[in-house]
Amino acid sequence: MRATVIHAPHDIRVEEVPDAAIRQPEDAVVRVLRACICGSDLWAYRGNAERQPGQRIGHEFLGVVEETGPSVTGLRAGDLVVAPFMWSDGTCDYCSEGLHTSCVQGGFWGSVGHDGGQGEAVRVPHADGTLVKLPADAVSDGRLLTGLLALSDVMGTGHHAALGAGVRAGSTVAVVGDGAVGLCGVLAAKRLGAERIIALGRHAARTDIAKLFGATDVVAERGEAAEAAVRELTRGQGAHSVIEAVGTEQSMRTAVNITRDGGAIGYVGVPHGSGTGLDLGVMFDRNITLRGGVAPVRAYIPELLEDVLNGVIDPAPVFDREVGLDEVPDGYRAMDDRSALKVLITP
Repeated sequence: MRATVIHAPHDIRVEEVPDAAIRQPEDAVVRVLRACICGSDLWAYRGNAERQPGQRIGHEFLGVVEETGPSVTGLRAGDLVVAPFMWSDGTCDYCSEGLHTSCVQGGFWGSVGHDGGQGEAVRVPHADGTLVKLPADAVSDGRLLTGLLALSDVMGTGHHAALGAGVRAGSTVAVVGDGAVGLCGVLAAKRLGAERIIALGRHAARTDIAKLFGATDVVAERGEAAEAAVRELTRGQGAHSVIEAVGTEQSMRTAVNITRDGGAIGYVGVPHGSGTGLDLGVMFDRNITLRGGVAPVRAYIPELLEDVLNGVIDPAPVFDREVGLDEVPDGYRAMDDRSALKVLITP
């Protein structure tokens, strides 16, 4: 089969690799219908995250079950399924507590020795605990399939950030980061009943999506100017809830400085940079709470799935470019130079 591999920074190729196949009784093989490129994939692409030459890449996909191992009981060939960005057994203590990202038998797609999501098919370990069945008729609705793909990562991650930030009905929310996760954070905050949502971003195409998703205000400034703008919009107090979806020292510092006393920050931006941007003394004095981390999207898929299917939320607009499998290297270049927000792959 064909799949995307990374050989070195800025060297993404689509190559022939061994077919996805059952190795363990709990496995399934999924033929990929939709996949995509994540902003976090760019850290490997840019050389900020180490990868072995020839390692697979990609962690967001949905598709059709082609084959199941003898221990798989909840799935069968022909089922339409979506995969969260990590596999998990669904039975360990962490999974039972809803923290599937800490599963003792879990792992990431594209890790050494495992298939990545950006290919024609994927071997799925612990299929019963990992995959979520979708309605069969969704396969004929391209727009719906694209929205459902967002459940594999960005929609669930935005939701995790909103929960961490304590978003509630009537609250004021600020979102730091105008990437796909930040935009899904806007959508998640709207879904949870936020009254005012301030999106920080300077790219019109992205802030237009933020407005579509429910943002009431846009702040284009950065740094201290952005902090002042948010304060001005909130009577000098700041936001009850702040979603941090970037992961740099500057973005975290901005998040702290625009949080209202007694408020909370939900952080899901993958940390990168020279420092944290956190001053615990400031957070202590102002009673600011910090919650977040790797999103256990497997725990969130069932409730978010219902809202996507019912049209309550539609995250599909975060995908602004579509490529075939052979064009995946072009998709990486487009996301790297910010000419694309999030690239959809249709193998």
